[in-house]
Amino acid sequence: MANIYGVLPVLEALRAGARRIDRIVIAEGTRDARLRDVIEAARAARVPIRREPRVTLDRLTHNANHQGVMAVTSAATYSEADDLLSQISSETIFILLDGVEDPHNLGAIIRTAECGGASAVIVPERRAAHITDAVAKTSAGAVEHLPVARVTNLASFIEELKKNNVWVIGVESSAEMTYTEFNYSGALALVFGGEGHGLHRLVRERCDAVVSIPMQGKLTSLNVSVAVGVVLFEALRQRSGTKPRSY
Repeated sequence: MANIYGVLPVLEALRAGARRIDRIVIAEGTRDARLRDVIEAARAARVPIRREPRVTLDRLTHNANHQGVMAVTSAATYSEADDLLSQISSETIFILLDGVEDPHNLGAIIRTAECGGASAVIVPERRAAHITDAVAKTSAGAVEHLPVARVTNLASFIEELKKNNVWVIGVESSAEMTYTEFNYSGALALVFGGEGHGLHRLVRERCDAVVSIPMQGKLTSLNVSVAVGVVLFEALRQRSGTKPRSY
């Protein structure tokens, strides 16, 4: 079993219907107007609703910002990487994360990826953040809609992508080509390194190209979730037909 907390994550879990929800728990005295949508969605899905003291939700969520609502659900399920490979088309955009370990970063990336029309997020099985209640909360419910897959070896998965005619583009601050110079048409995989270490050597070597995001301030890098948004929405802009670039 798992807990999802926060108004938007609980609401999106109810709407998506991707996993079993045993009950919704609402803190006594909660007056958030958005809870009406949660209650209506729970009733439509025939999910029981219980009122409990706020301290109960505090305990069950380890004092997280639950906004007075929690869903008791089955554990999140991951998509199969092979299924994602079988569904590749010219519109595919995969987000590959090379060792992102902060759950809040992963949640923010999933939210950005879903908003930017990405096809899936792929993470390594080891030394990486995985789907937790904190990730679900930070993603604002996007984890209920966007496929997330785990792979044993990211470098090997990149080779499989290339066999399926997917262009693999790494993002790293040291790259000479800037992210706006690349042509993001066709099936793509955008690869981002983890906090602090960037792309691992084997992953970088398997990329078809590596691009950078120029910095204008005194700091030399962006938070990885922000970097995902910058590059993904540039790809989205190009695919919309606005001023495409060549490489």
